[in-house]
Amino acid sequence: MTSITRVRTDALLSPFGRTPVLSVALATSAVLLAVSPWYGYHRDELYFRLLGEHPRLGYFDTPPLTPMIARLSTTVFGDTVVALRIVPALCAGLVIVLVALMTRELGGNRRAQILAAAGTATASLPLIAGHTLLTLTPDLLLWTATTLCLMRALLRGEGRYWIWVGLIAGFATYNRDLIVLLLGAIGVGILAAGPREVLKDKRLWIGALLAIAVAAPNLVYQVTHDWPQFQMAEALKIDEGTTNRITFVPLQLLLLGPPQAVVGVVGWRRLWRDPRTRALAIAYPVACAVTLYSAGRADYLVGFLLYLFAAGCVSAAEWRWRRTLVAALAVTAVVSIVVALPVVPAASLPGTPVAVANEVSVESVGMYDLARQVGEVVHGLPEQDRAGAVLLAGNYGEAGALDRWASEFGLPKVYSGHNELWWWGPPPEGTRVVVAVDFTARGLGTVFARCAQAATVTGMAGEEQDNPIIVCHDPLQPWSQIWPKVRHYN
Repeated sequence: MTSITRVRTDALLSPFGRTPVLSVALATSAVLLAVSPWYGYHRDELYFRLLGEHPRLGYFDTPPLTPMIARLSTTVFGDTVVALRIVPALCAGLVIVLVALMTRELGGNRRAQILAAAGTATASLPLIAGHTLLTLTPDLLLWTATTLCLMRALLRGEGRYWIWVGLIAGFATYNRDLIVLLLGAIGVGILAAGPREVLKDKRLWIGALLAIAVAAPNLVYQVTHDWPQFQMAEALKIDEGTTNRITFVPLQLLLLGPPQAVVGVVGWRRLWRDPRTRALAIAYPVACAVTLYSAGRADYLVGFLLYLFAAGCVSAAEWRWRRTLVAALAVTAVVSIVVALPVVPAASLPGTPVAVANEVSVESVGMYDLARQVGEVVHGLPEQDRAGAVLLAGNYGEAGALDRWASEFGLPKVYSGHNELWWWGPPPEGTRVVVAVDFTARGLGTVFARCAQAATVTGMAGEEQDNPIIVCHDPLQPWSQIWPKVRHYN
């Protein structure tokens, strides 16, 4: 049997309406929707909801797509956590279909496509992205769609797919600029190993120009705001760089799951052996090197892992011991479901392996209780203090929670120095009373005449547990001088 990847003509011509793959995709979306109200809002969801209330071309720490998804979701489906998670559940189903399509494109038969769909549906990170509205959520869909078009351009020699690559990639910049990593790494692969004849196809360059044209407003925002994405990247490098480098290799094996990682290695080898797809094989180590050098997160490369897995399924479907692989995937599925989805009771999360393996879980509980307890402090203030008080949140998740339940608990306006929220400005000059969350009385005491801890956040299984709630009176300086001191990026 030849080791070169060959495109199955019958697979390409036959309709994709294959019931098993579609069933896997639909079942996954249905399960994700069913469990969507469990736990509660993730801190990023509360932040995106808050950003979506202030539509802009861009924000300091994120392009506008995910906040706009949050805005549309709450407008169309209602201001609930379930509403925010409808789009993620649908995105997960589409990613499953696209990965199966990549397997088919590489010559995989029906069994290989089902294996690709099932392996993706039970992988940890796709489930996390499908359960919670994160920037990762639309990224997975847009990256997988871009890669499928790249495969079709390289394998079929049909230049029209370069146009689609440009359009999708340009649109992807409105979610994260990381799509440049995918295109740049594959570009290096084409220059190093070919097929270089694609560089003569004018449609490739038309696609590149389209990508730039579609992304232009986002690029203009970056240029006119001193490249905030680079500033955020530097802040994250300082904050998380060492940890990201230490955990990079282990997470490459765990982001999808160990069996998927094994299949991905086989997929890399398969792509390498075919001159038409060798660029895709080269792209992965190139992207790894760039990510390690820049101290980026390991999950930035999940789009690469998905296409390696898709390629590996072509071979794995023919293994004599494929039943062992299926059994391993089944075990991984159980682990992934427990880790990625809200299966463990929220009160039992602290100290469990789930809380260590999936930080999204512990960041999705207790935000409602935080807002309620801050409300109790606010309503305990003397009437003259309560009338002009404002809230000061230590991070964007807390700010999002206090905004989300402001009407229910009668909360005043919230301000924060975290990321984009710092740019929204300080409280009005003349503000005398501040109720602050996630600060210390000693720290705030340097800029206020008096501060005292009014309460401690309790009864939560999340990361806000034990955070102090401080009440401060009479700033010692104008707010215009205080505000630069509370600014922080991470």
